[in-house]
Amino acid sequence: MKDVVPSKFAFGIFDHLDEDGRDTARQYADRLVLAEAYDRLGFYAYHVAEHHCTPHGRGPSPNLFLSSLAQRTRQLRLGPLVMLLNLYHPLRAFEEICMLDHLSGGRLEVGIGRGSLPLELGYFGITADAAPSRYQEASEILINAMKGGTLSYHGHHFELNSVPLTLTTHQRPKPPLWIATNRPESAAWAAANGANLACVGPSSAIRTVADAFRAHRGTNGDAGDQTPLVGLLRMIVIARSNSDAYTLAASAYTQWLKSFKFLYELNAIPTPPNLPLTFDAAIESELCVVGTPDAVKQSLLNHLEEAGANYLLCQLAFGNLPLDASLCTATAIQSEIMGGLGQR
Repeated sequence: MKDVVPSKFAFGIFDHLDEDGRDTARQYADRLVLAEAYDRLGFYAYHVAEHHCTPHGRGPSPNLFLSSLAQRTRQLRLGPLVMLLNLYHPLRAFEEICMLDHLSGGRLEVGIGRGSLPLELGYFGITADAAPSRYQEASEILINAMKGGTLSYHGHHFELNSVPLTLTTHQRPKPPLWIATNRPESAAWAAANGANLACVGPSSAIRTVADAFRAHRGTNGDAGDQTPLVGLLRMIVIARSNSDAYTLAASAYTQWLKSFKFLYELNAIPTPPNLPLTFDAAIESELCVVGTPDAVKQSLLNHLEEAGANYLLCQLAFGNLPLDASLCTATAIQSEIMGGLGQR
């Protein structure tokens, strides 16, 4: 197992920006305070999800939020995870990416995807049947645009004729790419395009994805020389005692779960079969890791090694967790875990 897991790991932040039960402006302000702390503590990157028409995401325009975050931080990398390309014209998406990469001084990490819930796309008139081919075209156009020059493309959904690309990204040849997936078959695209992976689920299941990804990269000459990041997402709460951590996390997960289920219940459709419907189930499925620093450290190390992952995506703010609880967990990860597991 350890032959494919680096001796050092990277630590990043993932955020749904799900509703915390308080004023929206206050929540944005608190997240910016957290981002400043993540920057000081040495986390690698801040990744934010994109959701629409649901309390599961108060950041429907992730690039807008991240442009503010970029001005409050200096070293922390940042990016959408993922930018729902089905809801953008790919040329507009490219121009926003260029702007954000320059505004952040070249700290952008670009996550792209088509969206996990067709209902959200449907509110914008994108049907479930059209979504896969529309996303495929949009991703091709976006990646071609990052090469610079003039852009032409003739597809079913988009047609571009000798478009002059007067903007370029700050990072050359392009910012790091990400996709979020739990499917081994997506590994081939990620490997071919030099993208990093973000995964959520039990470690044993993620190992299958990680192994497929590395196998494809090993046979792909265009994947690039930089070691890719295989990210493992965990919701983490650390406190002085296991019982304190459990109490905080249980309440927060209940609030998070309510937001997650909002559109499913509103439209009377079943929730995903792998969604833990109780906090105890979330712990059992490895989605949530809570407890004292020592207990959490050992659990996370076991998860990373079993999954074959080298990047821990820490979800430290979710549901109704108080700001000070998230700050406490972030500080504990920096002081008690980063050094022990090794920071990249």
